Amino acid sequence: MARYTGPKSKIARRFREPIFGPDKALERKNYPPGMHGTSRKRGKQSEFAVQLMEKQKVKYTYGVLERYFENLFHKSSAREGITGENLLKFLEARLDNAVYRLGIAPTRSAARQLVGHKHITVNGGVVNIASYSLRPGDVIAVRERSKSLEAVTKSVSGRKINRYSWLEWNPAELNGKFLNYPNRDEIPENIKENLIVELYSK
Repeated sequence: MARYTGPKSKIARRFREPIFGPDKALERKNYPPGMHGTSRKRGKQSEFAVQLMEKQKVKYTYGVLERYFENLFHKSSAREGITGENLLKFLEARLDNAVYRLGIAPTRSAARQLVGHKHITVNGGVVNIASYSLRPGDVIAVRERSKSLEAVTKSVSGRKINRYSWLEWNPAELNGKFLNYPNRDEIPENIKENLIVELYSK
Protein backbone atom coordinates (compact mmCIF):
# COMPACT_ATOMS: atom_id res chain seq x y z
CA MET A 1 0.00 0.00 0.00
CA ALA A 2 1.73 3.18 -1.21
CA ARG A 3 1.92 5.96 1.34
CA TYR A 4 4.25 8.66 2.63
CA THR A 5 6.68 7.25 5.21
CA GLY A 6 9.12 10.15 5.59
CA PRO A 7 9.63 12.62 8.49
CA LYS A 8 6.26 14.02 9.54
CA SER A 9 7.42 16.96 11.67
CA LYS A 10 9.42 18.31 8.74
CA ILE A 11 6.31 18.32 6.56
CA ALA A 12 4.21 19.95 9.28
CA ARG A 13 6.82 22.71 9.65
CA ARG A 14 6.92 23.25 5.89
CA PHE A 15 3.21 24.09 5.87
CA ARG A 16 3.17 25.49 9.42
CA GLU A 17 0.14 23.36 10.15
CA PRO A 18 -0.35 20.08 12.12
CA ILE A 19 -0.81 18.03 8.95
CA PHE A 20 -0.48 14.70 10.77
CA GLY A 21 -2.02 15.74 14.08
CA PRO A 22 -0.63 17.51 17.18
CA ASP A 23 3.12 17.98 16.83
CA LYS A 24 5.42 19.33 19.57
CA ALA A 25 8.16 20.02 17.02
CA LEU A 26 5.80 22.37 15.20
CA GLU A 27 5.04 24.16 18.44
CA ARG A 28 8.73 24.62 19.24
CA LYS A 29 9.82 25.58 15.72
CA ASN A 30 6.99 27.34 13.93
CA TYR A 31 9.07 28.14 10.87
CA PRO A 32 10.01 26.17 7.72
CA PRO A 33 12.75 23.50 8.01
CA GLY A 34 16.27 24.16 6.77
CA MET A 35 19.79 24.63 8.08
CA HIS A 36 19.47 28.42 8.24
CA GLY A 37 16.33 28.39 10.39
CA THR A 38 14.66 31.76 10.86
CA SER A 39 17.68 33.67 9.51
CA ARG A 40 17.11 32.60 5.92
CA LYS A 41 15.62 35.25 3.67
CA ARG A 42 12.67 33.80 1.83
CA GLY A 43 11.53 35.59 -1.28
CA LYS A 44 7.97 35.95 -2.41
CA GLN A 45 6.56 32.69 -3.78
CA SER A 46 5.35 32.53 -7.35
CA GLU A 47 1.71 31.81 -8.12
CA PHE A 48 2.67 28.33 -9.30
CA ALA A 49 4.59 27.63 -6.08
CA VAL A 50 1.61 28.62 -3.94
CA GLN A 51 -0.72 26.39 -5.96
CA LEU A 52 1.72 23.47 -5.85
CA MET A 53 2.14 23.81 -2.08
CA GLU A 54 -1.62 23.66 -1.61
CA LYS A 55 -1.84 20.48 -3.66
CA GLN A 56 0.99 18.91 -1.69
CA LYS A 57 -0.68 19.88 1.59
CA VAL A 58 -3.87 18.07 0.59
CA LYS A 59 -1.93 14.98 -0.51
CA TYR A 60 -0.08 14.81 2.81
CA THR A 61 -3.23 15.52 4.82
CA TYR A 62 -5.21 12.65 3.30
CA GLY A 63 -2.20 10.39 2.75
CA VAL A 64 -2.45 9.95 -1.02
CA LEU A 65 0.15 9.90 -3.78
CA GLU A 66 0.36 11.77 -7.07
CA ARG A 67 -1.19 9.34 -9.55
CA TYR A 68 -4.20 8.63 -7.32
CA PHE A 69 -4.68 12.33 -6.63
CA GLU A 70 -4.56 13.25 -10.31
CA ASN A 71 -7.08 10.54 -11.21
CA LEU A 72 -9.36 11.73 -8.43
CA PHE A 73 -9.12 15.30 -9.69
CA HIS A 74 -10.18 14.26 -13.21
CA LYS A 75 -13.05 12.26 -11.72
CA SER A 76 -14.08 15.36 -9.74
CA SER A 77 -13.97 17.62 -12.79
CA ALA A 78 -16.15 15.21 -14.77
CA ARG A 79 -18.80 15.21 -12.06
CA GLU A 80 -21.55 17.81 -11.89
CA GLY A 81 -20.80 20.57 -9.40
CA ILE A 82 -17.76 22.56 -8.30
CA THR A 83 -14.58 20.62 -9.08
CA GLY A 84 -12.65 21.62 -5.95
CA GLU A 85 -15.52 20.75 -3.65
CA ASN A 86 -16.09 17.44 -5.44
CA LEU A 87 -12.41 16.61 -4.89
CA LEU A 88 -12.68 17.13 -1.14
CA LYS A 89 -15.93 15.16 -0.99
CA PHE A 90 -14.27 12.17 -2.68
CA LEU A 91 -11.32 12.39 -0.28
CA GLU A 92 -13.68 12.50 2.69
CA ALA A 93 -15.48 9.41 1.36
CA ARG A 94 -12.31 7.30 1.54
CA LEU A 95 -12.64 4.42 3.98
CA ASP A 96 -9.50 5.28 5.94
CA ASN A 97 -10.69 8.86 6.36
CA ALA A 98 -14.11 7.73 7.60
CA VAL A 99 -12.46 5.38 10.14
CA TYR A 100 -10.42 8.36 11.38
CA ARG A 101 -13.40 10.74 11.46
CA LEU A 102 -15.48 8.21 13.39
CA GLY A 103 -12.78 8.08 16.07
CA ILE A 104 -11.94 4.41 15.59
CA ALA A 105 -8.33 5.49 14.99
CA PRO A 106 -6.51 8.60 16.29
CA THR A 107 -4.90 9.50 12.95
CA ARG A 108 -5.43 8.76 9.27
CA SER A 109 -2.23 6.70 9.12
CA ALA A 110 -3.47 4.59 12.05
CA ALA A 111 -6.80 4.22 10.25
CA ARG A 112 -5.02 2.98 7.11
CA GLN A 113 -3.22 0.40 9.21
CA LEU A 114 -6.48 -0.87 10.73
CA VAL A 115 -8.03 -1.15 7.28
CA GLY A 116 -4.96 -2.83 5.78
CA HIS A 117 -4.85 -5.40 8.58
CA LYS A 118 -8.49 -6.36 7.98
CA HIS A 119 -9.93 -4.98 11.20
CA ILE A 120 -12.65 -2.97 9.42
CA THR A 121 -15.82 -4.07 7.63
CA VAL A 122 -18.16 -2.26 5.25
CA ASN A 123 -21.73 -3.48 5.16
CA GLY A 124 -20.66 -6.65 6.96
CA GLY A 125 -17.80 -7.60 4.65
CA VAL A 126 -14.10 -7.12 5.38
CA VAL A 127 -12.49 -4.39 3.26
CA ASN A 128 -8.72 -3.92 3.40
CA ILE A 129 -8.40 -1.17 0.78
CA ALA A 130 -7.82 2.22 2.41
CA SER A 131 -8.93 4.12 -0.69
CA TYR A 132 -12.25 2.25 -0.88
CA SER A 133 -14.87 4.86 -1.80
CA LEU A 134 -17.90 4.87 0.48
CA ARG A 135 -21.41 5.55 -0.72
CA PRO A 136 -24.26 7.10 1.28
CA GLY A 137 -25.80 4.43 3.52
CA ASP A 138 -22.64 2.33 3.88
CA VAL A 139 -22.02 1.02 7.41
CA ILE A 140 -18.41 1.02 8.64
CA ALA A 141 -17.67 -1.23 11.62
CA VAL A 142 -14.86 -2.72 13.65
CA ARG A 143 -14.61 -6.44 12.91
CA GLU A 144 -16.06 -8.51 15.77
CA ARG A 145 -12.80 -10.18 16.72
CA SER A 146 -10.97 -6.83 16.56
CA LYS A 147 -13.16 -4.93 19.02
CA SER A 148 -10.87 -5.78 21.92
CA LEU A 149 -7.74 -4.40 20.22
CA GLU A 150 -6.01 -1.92 22.52
CA ALA A 151 -5.52 0.57 19.68
CA VAL A 152 -9.28 0.56 18.99
CA THR A 153 -10.52 0.63 22.60
CA LYS A 154 -8.10 3.42 23.52
CA SER A 155 -9.11 5.56 20.56
CA VAL A 156 -12.83 5.00 21.03
CA SER A 157 -12.68 5.66 24.78
CA GLY A 158 -11.14 9.05 24.13
CA ARG A 159 -13.67 9.85 21.43
CA LYS A 160 -15.57 13.09 21.65
CA ILE A 161 -19.19 13.57 20.63
CA ASN A 162 -19.92 13.15 16.96
CA ARG A 163 -18.53 16.26 15.29
CA TYR A 164 -19.36 15.41 11.71
CA SER A 165 -22.90 15.66 10.43
CA TRP A 166 -22.30 13.31 7.49
CA LEU A 167 -21.36 10.43 9.81
CA GLU A 168 -23.46 8.61 12.38
CA TRP A 169 -21.77 6.72 15.25
CA ASN A 170 -23.11 3.81 17.29
CA PRO A 171 -20.82 3.38 20.34
CA ALA A 172 -22.55 0.21 21.55
CA GLU A 173 -21.83 -1.67 18.31
CA LEU A 174 -18.63 0.19 17.36
CA ASN A 175 -19.97 1.04 13.95
CA GLY A 176 -20.92 4.12 12.01
CA LYS A 177 -22.84 5.06 8.91
CA PHE A 178 -21.71 7.25 6.03
CA LEU A 179 -24.88 9.32 5.62
CA ASN A 180 -23.92 11.56 2.71
CA TYR A 181 -21.09 13.47 1.09
CA PRO A 182 -20.26 16.49 3.28
CA ASN A 183 -20.81 20.08 2.21
CA ARG A 184 -17.67 22.15 1.83
CA ASP A 185 -18.39 24.26 4.92
CA GLU A 186 -18.60 21.08 7.03
CA ILE A 187 -15.05 19.93 6.20
CA PRO A 188 -12.73 21.40 8.86
CA GLU A 189 -9.40 21.19 7.02
CA ASN A 190 -7.75 24.50 6.10
CA ILE A 191 -7.62 23.91 2.35
CA LYS A 192 -7.89 26.36 -0.55
CA GLU A 193 -9.13 23.91 -3.17
CA ASN A 194 -9.52 26.67 -5.78
CA LEU A 195 -5.71 26.88 -5.98
CA ILE A 196 -5.53 23.20 -6.90
CA VAL A 197 -8.13 23.68 -9.64
CA GLU A 198 -6.13 26.62 -10.99
CA LEU A 199 -2.96 24.50 -10.98
CA TYR A 200 -4.51 21.73 -13.05
CA SER A 201 -6.12 24.27 -15.38
CA LYS A 202 -2.76 25.56 -16.61
